[in-house]
This record gives sequence, C-alpha cells and structure tokens, in this order.
Amino acid sequence: MSKHIYIFSPSSSIRDKAAFRRGVARLKALGYEVEVDEAALAVHQRFAGDDATRLASISRAAASGADIALIARGGYGLTRILDAIPYKAVAKAIQRGTEFVGLSDFTALQCALLAKTGAVTWAGPAVGEDFGAEGGADDIMEACFDDLVSGQGEGTGWRMPVRDAGLKLKPVHDATLWGGNLCVLTSLIGTPYFPAVEKGVLFIEDTNEHPYRIERMLEQLRMAGVLAKQRAIVFGQFTGMRKVPGYDRGFGFDAVVDRLRATLKVPVLTGLPFGHVQTKVLLPVGAKVELAAEGRDVFMVWGHQHGHHEHDHDHAQAH
Repeated sequence: MSKHIYIFSPSSSIRDKAAFRRGVARLKALGYEVEVDEAALAVHQRFAGDDATRLASISRAAASGADIALIARGGYGLTRILDAIPYKAVAKAIQRGTEFVGLSDFTALQCALLAKTGAVTWAGPAVGEDFGAEGGADDIMEACFDDLVSGQGEGTGWRMPVRDAGLKLKPVHDATLWGGNLCVLTSLIGTPYFPAVEKGVLFIEDTNEHPYRIERMLEQLRMAGVLAKQRAIVFGQFTGMRKVPGYDRGFGFDAVVDRLRATLKVPVLTGLPFGHVQTKVLLPVGAKVELAAEGRDVFMVWGHQHGHHEHDHDHAQAH
C-alpha cells in the first residue's frame, strides 16, 4: 500500500514551476501516491491564491486523509492568515495520522498550531526546493523523509563545528522541541501564536539575513525572556549571510554566537543540519526530545511520540 502525500501551497506562489514538476515526479518515482491540491499553482499578487484560497487549501489538506501533507514551497503568506486557520481541524487530522511537513514560512503555522492545540508537525522539506532540486534530491533528506513516512524515525545526530569542541552539555530529558525560521518566529512574539514553551529545545535557522539582523532577532527573543527559559538553543544552518566588506570587520556569525553564549546561561549548540540547505533532517516540532552530546557529536532522540503515537510515553533514552 503506497503512502499518500498531499501537496498544497499555503504561502507564496510557485515561481519555479520546473522545480515543482521535478519534485512531484521525484515523489512519484519514490513510490508515493501523490495528490496535488487544486489551488497549488494558483497566483494572486505574490501569493498562491488569495487568502481565502490558501485557507481552503489548508482545510483540504486536513481533510485529505493523506499520510503526509507537504508544502509546495515557503516564501511569505501564512502570517497574514493565522487568525483564520482552522486549527482544530488540522489538529484532528494530525491525530488521525496525517503528518504536516514544511519549513521557512511554514514556521508560522507550526508555531500557531503548537500554541493553540499542542499538535506536533514536522520541520522538513518543501516540494520544489528539496525534492525538485536541480542536481537531484538529497539522499539524507530523502532517507529522513522515508523514516517519517514509514514510522521509523526516532532521532537525529550531527557533529558540531570544530570551534565548539570544548562545549559541555548536560543531557536534556523530556524537553519540547520547537522553533524554525528565526525571522518568522520572532515576528510572532507578543501574539497568541507564539508558543509559551518553557524548558524546551529551541532550534533556529534563517537565510539571507545579515549577522546584525540575526543578532537583533536573538536579542528580541532574549529580552522577551524566551531564551533563558529554554534547556538548549540549537542553531541550524544560516545561509546567504552577506557581511559588509571592510565594515563588519570581526563581526560575523561566530561573533553573534559567542556573544549569545556570553549573555546566556543556557547552552547554545550549532551545526544542526536543518535550514535552507539541501541536506536536512526532519524535526518533530512540539514533540518531547532527549538531547545529549559527546565531544562534538550531538544526539537528539524523540522515539515514538509523534502524531498518532502520542499516548505512548515510553521515551527513547539516548545512550
């Protein structure tokens, strides 16, 4: 019985139609039954259809009964419809076994859903950028996606950069994993859609942001009291950073991380393979995780607690 994937466009319109077609073809080649939402290719201004159209597509994804509801692409568009999203219907769909997967702008829906219902979604690939990548889809990403679809995924691991070799981390148990795109996340502070997660593991990524903008967003999260309440902050990939030659001097991404470490008691880890990069893992937003490190090697484990296994409280322990 092949697994059913429902593709929908809740954010920006698809600009690279060739990549989208490649992505759909790749998913079919992997043996999935692929259903594309009727408005997936809609265009209104910069959006994939007007607000009502995109809201309807989210409702259709929730009603699809698919194993996976996968976004066509990110961009911008969910923030402006957060007040109208049918959160109960989406949470019910997740309870029935549909896993919602996406990244970037999708962070807005993921955070709002977590804040409103506690439902778990997955930070992961989009159709066009990832499955439709010009050089072919990434092996690790596809393996992680297959793990999710087959119910095998129980965690992930990565090596931190050499400069973090001396970092000490006390093992973290039973902490809620949350976060996503830093810019989208920060824009939700002070709204009902910002999850009030305490003692969590907050992961962040972003693209095309100058290091000072990254620091400014982190400072907002810090001064709002969000960062000090976490058990760990995990940096994913920050891509497309443009420093100003001859002006930024020693101020770059490393300086941002170092300053955050100096101002926070909470451990700050780096190198998580997630963000606007081809090689990305899938992460259960809102699930309980264990986090441990040995030297530069970090292990994050979530066991069987996502979606329809939420009654299963046998936490997998990372040994």
